[in-house]
Amino acid sequence: MVAPSGGSRRDQGMDLDQTYPSLADLAERARRRVPPFVWEYLDSGTGAGMTQTRNRAALDAVLFDTAILAGELSFDLGRRLLGRDYPLPFGIAPVGMSGVVWPDAERTLARVARQTGIPYTLSTVAAQTPEFVGPEAGEQGWFQLYPPRDPEIRADMLRRVRDAGFHTLVLTADVPVASRRERQRKGGLTSPPKLTPRLMLQTATRPAWAMGMARMGMPRMRFMESYSDIKGPLPSNQHIGYLLRTSPDWEYLKIIREMWDGPLIVKGVLKGEDAKRLAEAGADAVWVSNHAGRQFDGSPGAIDCLAGVRAAVGPDYPVVFDGGISGGLDILRALALGADFVMLGRAWHYGLAAFGEAGAAHVAHILTEDLKANLGQLGLTSFEGLEGQLRGRPHGDMG
Repeated sequence: MVAPSGGSRRDQGMDLDQTYPSLADLAERARRRVPPFVWEYLDSGTGAGMTQTRNRAALDAVLFDTAILAGELSFDLGRRLLGRDYPLPFGIAPVGMSGVVWPDAERTLARVARQTGIPYTLSTVAAQTPEFVGPEAGEQGWFQLYPPRDPEIRADMLRRVRDAGFHTLVLTADVPVASRRERQRKGGLTSPPKLTPRLMLQTATRPAWAMGMARMGMPRMRFMESYSDIKGPLPSNQHIGYLLRTSPDWEYLKIIREMWDGPLIVKGVLKGEDAKRLAEAGADAVWVSNHAGRQFDGSPGAIDCLAGVRAAVGPDYPVVFDGGISGGLDILRALALGADFVMLGRAWHYGLAAFGEAGAAHVAHILTEDLKANLGQLGLTSFEGLEGQLRGRPHGDMG
């Protein structure tokens, strides 16, 4: 894996592979480098955080039978999705207000995605506009849409997204209302961020973050703000996007399908019957996700829903997955249970906050090498045959 320009797996004399070999290591360094109110925004879920816990427990329950005497192995980690070939089976999921986690996060992650050859998904409620980020993403740009209520705004948004080079649209369907996100509220972050004396004190203890924000300016939802003169601050769980958007229904999906001439993915699917209906309604793929536990604390672990979705849509329909992924083994678990592609959100921001662009590139390296190490234990050179290595197929018959 070649690190993007401006970064290396060796940072300030450190070999990141030796000193920060896991995503958990990067997360711990990130926690120490961002203000506590930012960490609460990035790391927390909603309610008591039980959906986050279930995501992890459900992944841990998926076990494989290992193989012996497989000989020397040469790995092929490529994956084809929606008519495009990717060298790796994972990408960067959308994170709202990504730029509050680390200065210029959106462009940096888009650049890492382009140079690694994986998808980068820009959120509607990012800190930067599609026009600003699109050139960095190159051919790897996906755009996640929180559906605007006004038809003219909707049409203009889609035009701008397309003109900026984003080729795949992701319609988020699992956020009908704002969630509580209690830890985030107590952290004190507003949208746009307003530095109260308490938050200023926290910021003073995180000089790298503070200096970066001084250069870039405090992040705002610039794409959404271009359609409104509403001034904040609003609670961090009720940003300007909620004032302009609607809760989509099946008719809204039909309209989006007619307006968007590229691949369309619907994100936030947990039930097979919904996935089947979405396929029939013209969605090109479904994205199995429980919003990483940030939206509803009564959700099952996302991986527990994957096999049922795959069985409902059949073997050839594209299925994307996210939900608690913390390494290459988790990616293999998702692929074995029916995912075609796996997306991560928090992980990339852990790397970014830990070591900037080099840290984000290191995330791709960690995942790649972990995939190889675990495939080797299964005696496989690619992802073909993963399902057959599942022990007991604990999540049901995939059809």
